[in-house]
Amino acid sequence: MSPLRIGALSIALLAPAAQAGLLWHDESLTYLWGDNFRVNPATQQTFTLEHASGWSWGDLFLFVDQINYQGRKDPGQGSSTYYGELQPRLSFGKLGGADLSFGPVKDVLLATAFEFGEGDSESYLIGPGLDLDIPGFDYFQLNLYYRKPDGHRVPASAWQITPAWSYTLPLGRSNLLIDGYIDWVVNNKDASSGRSHQSDYHANLHFNPQIKYDLGKALGHEARHLYVGVEYDYWSNKYGIQDSKGFRADQNTTSLLLKYHF
Repeated sequence: MSPLRIGALSIALLAPAAQAGLLWHDESLTYLWGDNFRVNPATQQTFTLEHASGWSWGDLFLFVDQINYQGRKDPGQGSSTYYGELQPRLSFGKLGGADLSFGPVKDVLLATAFEFGEGDSESYLIGPGLDLDIPGFDYFQLNLYYRKPDGHRVPASAWQITPAWSYTLPLGRSNLLIDGYIDWVVNNKDASSGRSHQSDYHANLHFNPQIKYDLGKALGHEARHLYVGVEYDYWSNKYGIQDSKGFRADQNTTSLLLKYHF
């Protein structure tokens, strides 16, 4: 089954759960084309299916990337691959029927995630999450994860800090939307020994914002958001591979973007 079908099936399976307290939902399809990628072939085009929703118990985010390598094949993955994440978060405020806001904090959550893809890429993440009320932002989330790879991959565990945000700026007859996330794996120690090894999954930082103009709104279609713009991708020690002169693993690239919400 193709990765986009996996994503579509996952979204379809959520529909019966609407009776369990679905408050809102949003789906989108994105096309990206970029060059200068590291580790994998340099030129890539990607189709991304996304789902975001709010529930009486918390919120949910799901995406699946279908990545096509242009010009040459990847030695381990061939001409294409896929990757996705499922991220449910449980709201203690909603579940307990209490107002947990204090200072800039709007809510306290249990954040979880499942990373999946081709090959040995599955990981499970869990930890505390915060919804923050920061002036000007549509939303700002801050999650602290304990990440555990599936199986016996090194390292046995690591800590990850993940902020995610959205910011809207009026621009002419429409809006400029700036949103994205940072995945910062802050340690690279083998959990069994507490020591750092050259073969470990190394500490890395993945900064991935999108800057996009709502062309749909500019054309008068208020309810049909068609975005055009760019996605910036900076990833130090990509995949946890230590960057070196012999093997460059620090990625710094920009992709053209077309995104439609339906």
